[in-house]
Amino acid sequence: MIQLKSQVVVITGGSRGIGAATARLFARAGAKLVINYVRDELAAVELAEELEEFCPGIEVYQCDVSQPRQAEELIEFTQRKFGKVYCVVNNAGIWTHGEIGTILEETWDETMSVNLKGTFNVTNAVVPLMKLSGGGRIINISSTAGQRGEAFHSHYAASKGGLLAFTRSLAVELAPYNILVNAVAPGWVDTDLNSEPFGDQNERSRIAATIPLGRIATPDDVAGAGLFLASDLSLHITGATINVNGGSVLV
Repeated sequence: MIQLKSQVVVITGGSRGIGAATARLFARAGAKLVINYVRDELAAVELAEELEEFCPGIEVYQCDVSQPRQAEELIEFTQRKFGKVYCVVNNAGIWTHGEIGTILEETWDETMSVNLKGTFNVTNAVVPLMKLSGGGRIINISSTAGQRGEAFHSHYAASKGGLLAFTRSLAVELAPYNILVNAVAPGWVDTDLNSEPFGDQNERSRIAATIPLGRIATPDDVAGAGLFLASDLSLHITGATINVNGGSVLV
C-alpha cells in the first residue's frame, strides 16, 4: 500500500469525477487534503465527510483557479492550515463542443482560462512554498486530446496540449529544487463530463470498441496514476506523461 502519511495535498476540481476519486485514494493513503471546488459545495462537503475517517481535518475550499488572486488564496489557506504543501493535483477543467469557424471567442477563452491558466495560477503560487520546504510534486491532469488533437474540440485539445508542454518545461526548471512535475493523460473516462456521449448506449459501445482493453476508464483508473506519481515509487520520474487510455493512444 502506498503511504502518503501526513503529506499535504491540494486537489483542484476535487468535488467530483477524477478529482473526487483522487481525493479518495489519497485520503486512504494517509494524506492531508484540501479539496478545491468552484460551484458544487454540497458534493465537496459530502466527500469530505465521507473521507473524515481516513483524513481527519480534511478541508474544502471554494475558488475559481482561473483567477490568479483566488489561486494564490487557495495556497495561502493551505499554508495557514498545514504549514506546507507537498503535492498539487491540477485537475480543474472543462470540456465543451466547438466547431472551428463558428466557435465563439468566449468559449475559447473560457477553456484556456480554466484548463491552462488555472494550472499556471496554482503552480505559480505553490512553487515558492515548495522551494522553501525542499521539494514537492506537481501533477497535471491532461488528456489524450492534448496528444493527438480532437475534432470539434480544438480549444480543449490546445489547452491540454499546452499542459503537456508546461509540464515538460517545469520538470527541467524545477528539478534542482527536488520538485517533480508530471502529467496524467486520460482517454475516455466515465464521469459527468462525458455524460452526453455516454447517455447514448450505442455511442458508449462504439467508443468502448475503439479502446484495445475493451472498456472505458473509471475515475479510479486515472486517480491511481496520480497516486503513484505522488508516492516515493516515482522518485526518479519527472517530465513524464502517464497515459491512462486502455491503449487507444500510444505515444
